[in-house]
Amino acid sequence: MANASGLYTATLPTVRRRFTPSTGIYRSGFWFSEGVSKRIMCSSTVEGADKLSSSESRVPRLVSRGCKLVGCGSAVPGLQISNDDLSKIVDTNDEWISVRTGIRNRRVLSGQIAGLPETYPSFFTGKDSLTSLAAEAAKKALEMAEVDPDDVDLVLMCTSTPEDLFGSAPQIQKTLGCKNNPLAYDITAACSGFVLGLVSAACYIRGGGFKNVLVIGADALSRYVDWTDRGSCILFGDGAGAVLVQACDCEDDGLFAFDLHSDGEGQRHLRATIMQNEVDHVLGTNGSAVGFPPKNSSYSCIQMNGKEVFRFAVRVVPQSIEYALEKAGLTSSNIDWLLLHQANQRIIDAVATRLEVPSERVLSNLANYGNTSAASIPLALDEAVRSGKVQAGHTIAAAGFGAGLTWGSAIVRWG
Repeated sequence: MANASGLYTATLPTVRRRFTPSTGIYRSGFWFSEGVSKRIMCSSTVEGADKLSSSESRVPRLVSRGCKLVGCGSAVPGLQISNDDLSKIVDTNDEWISVRTGIRNRRVLSGQIAGLPETYPSFFTGKDSLTSLAAEAAKKALEMAEVDPDDVDLVLMCTSTPEDLFGSAPQIQKTLGCKNNPLAYDITAACSGFVLGLVSAACYIRGGGFKNVLVIGADALSRYVDWTDRGSCILFGDGAGAVLVQACDCEDDGLFAFDLHSDGEGQRHLRATIMQNEVDHVLGTNGSAVGFPPKNSSYSCIQMNGKEVFRFAVRVVPQSIEYALEKAGLTSSNIDWLLLHQANQRIIDAVATRLEVPSERVLSNLANYGNTSAASIPLALDEAVRSGKVQAGHTIAAAGFGAGLTWGSAIVRWG
């Protein structure tokens, strides 16, 4: 079991009788005993294993299992909406948007935006699918990793905008043609979703014996944007990104540490809640049903207090990364790249300044895509890998934040 600090514990009654005091597993290669840790070398046995039966000696196998990121991919809609295009819809302009956010363009799933007046520009027409984008990103990740779809053990679809209320992950599994019917399910945590997906993948690999886990971040927030609100419609775009997380020996472990948190009190600053329909009382005075069946429910547009979200992000994100770095035994000077959720360039710059990371070591593609929610981190990572910026062995500090309110960071090595 993993907690928000990256500490793994396991119920090992037999081992605990032989080795006292109680032990736990941190990441994949550390054991703690009364506050003292020591490195356990990767092997099929551990100290004292000769005193155990053959079945008991295999229990601590988690120690010899790590995970690494071996493939990535991304996909975006073909429709590009510039700041000048948005100026035809709301009272804004390119300078106003770019100065405040750093965004100049965004990609949008066409044919998915409801509620626009007929007089709005015709560029909101056509057909696209978030599921197809996610599947395309996943295919590219598998191709880079040279892994066959049939060898995938798990598909994690990190999204808050699925095309099926019951989840989109199984459809991605179907599209990929995974013949062995691996488990596939959605993780809903919006802009923090991809980081949670990475940690979840590590848990399945280290604790469940899984070998290949696809982690996909994909969102279409354009479906839930109020296109008459210039404060929010300028921010969001659609897209998908994916990585393949693969099992490895612990000396090659590529997830060094993580730090995860939530604060439900912050929902008032960022939310898209279900809209309550005004209906008569369901039950009449004589017990008969009145106003039944209820009307179909729907979700409101994204409601955000931009100033409060900004304050939240610049406060908690550096702290989270610092905590994760400390757990990994690293400092900000040890990382090659800082990769944050692409929400606002001012947030990215503020966090980099706090961590004393120079701008040339900060990955950002916000100007071209806007805030793509769970897709933003893997989308930026894929572009950086394919352009040659991020190379095998590079250490990355990644952090996501949002989701009313959830945040987390992970220190990872690419390749």
